[in-house]
Amino acid sequence: MKFSEETLKLFAAPLSETEEQKCKNGIGMVRDALKGIGFSDDEQTIEKMFSDTFSYSIEMRNNAKNRKLKMFVKGSYANNTNVRTESDVDIAVVLESTFKVVYRAGITDDTYGFSNSDVSEKTFKDEVEEALRSKFGRDVERKNKSIKIHGNTYRVDADSVPCMRRRDYRNDYTNQSTNYVGGIVISSDEGETIINYPEQHIKNGRDKNNHTNTYYKKMVRIIKKMRYIMQEENYEAANNVSSFGLESLLWNLPNEVFTKYTTYKFVLGDVIEYLWGNNSSLPSYKEANGLKPLCSSSADFENYTRFIKDLYNFYEYDI
Repeated sequence: MKFSEETLKLFAAPLSETEEQKCKNGIGMVRDALKGIGFSDDEQTIEKMFSDTFSYSIEMRNNAKNRKLKMFVKGSYANNTNVRTESDVDIAVVLESTFKVVYRAGITDDTYGFSNSDVSEKTFKDEVEEALRSKFGRDVERKNKSIKIHGNTYRVDADSVPCMRRRDYRNDYTNQSTNYVGGIVISSDEGETIINYPEQHIKNGRDKNNHTNTYYKKMVRIIKKMRYIMQEENYEAANNVSSFGLESLLWNLPNEVFTKYTTYKFVLGDVIEYLWGNNSSLPSYKEANGLKPLCSSSADFENYTRFIKDLYNFYEYDI
């Protein structure tokens, strides 16, 4: 399919300030609901983790239960890589005061002075759901990994993800409780445990974008948009890779692939040519968080290989 320079520019453009306000409003909705179960924001304002992202964040505490949490926008909105077909604002609701730990051999909770928390009859997700239902009623839907607040004429769609902090101390040789790699642990209703690193994702994406004169995120938006068009054109491979996966795929490319040219057709051409010519490197690629492998199975490798091949054949520049 042929794409003009003007079309590529349209695909590459970030969303508007209205979309940015959706992120802030989404955090505010969940914050207000959690106040109903004893959490306070101590009159803090909702601020960005990084000024050049939409990663709005706020911390809250419940003194009566000695609990702390952190909320922040994650995913494509936080990374400013979303396209108009992606409407939900994803909000991590991270319980910080109770956490999962990973140690190297010979290290235990006693090393850091940690103790096991009491097992509650309700999960943290149950509590968040009750708070949201009390605030938004029937507009709340519990999903496998999240709790969705359905939007209306004055409220945005938001997916809140209740989770617990994960602290990885395996590279800490000084026994300092603050010296850990922080992730989040999501416990799905179907019994699956998912470990993600959204904060590292936000930081790494920001750094990559700054080091490529902002062309990294522009190319991500273009290829994500093309993926949706490929789905409409019945390219099966486009169904087997995710938006996050494509963002991660491009994050692994050398910075100079994005910076050799300024004309969109040439930058995109270099990106696609590099993917095509370096397909054998896929097994070494990481997710955009820099910690988890992009291809954790042979099926993943095959899915990305097929998508790259289809993208290579799909894209054509309209002179």
